[in-house]
Amino acid sequence: MEIRLDDLSDPRIEAFLEEHLEDMRSVSPPESKHALDLAGLKSPQVSFWSMWDEQVLVACGALKYLDDAHAEVKSMRVSTARRGQGLASQLLSHMLEEAVSRGYQRVSLETGSMEFFEPARVLYKSFGFRYCAPFANYTEDPHSVFMSLDLSA
Repeated sequence: MEIRLDDLSDPRIEAFLEEHLEDMRSVSPPESKHALDLAGLKSPQVSFWSMWDEQVLVACGALKYLDDAHAEVKSMRVSTARRGQGLASQLLSHMLEEAVSRGYQRVSLETGSMEFFEPARVLYKSFGFRYCAPFANYTEDPHSVFMSLDLSA
């Protein structure tokens, strides 16, 4: 497996992200869909990583700068065919190591409250993320849960 800091120029990434957005649209009401599209992921505040098995894109994830001490996990996705193989854990570990190296003291995230998102919540809990109040520009939403990890501990 190779994890690369990616500039999002490979057309396979756009197709992979479109599948991610389709999944989000299928389970989340439009007002509760917070996944970034390709343009959002190209923002200067976002660092995007892709994970490759040879020439096959198998996972992606991003960190969004919120302030000098706080970042947000965005757009974590593992291809449907490769779920359950530990790829999300590998990628999240990589992203959290990067967050520490950048001096972030906290990493937060928003994910869905529905059953579809249970595997993601289990993953984040296994890394020490704890439920928290909405952060940044988020507001209370019955379709969202918010989690945060203190990196300074």
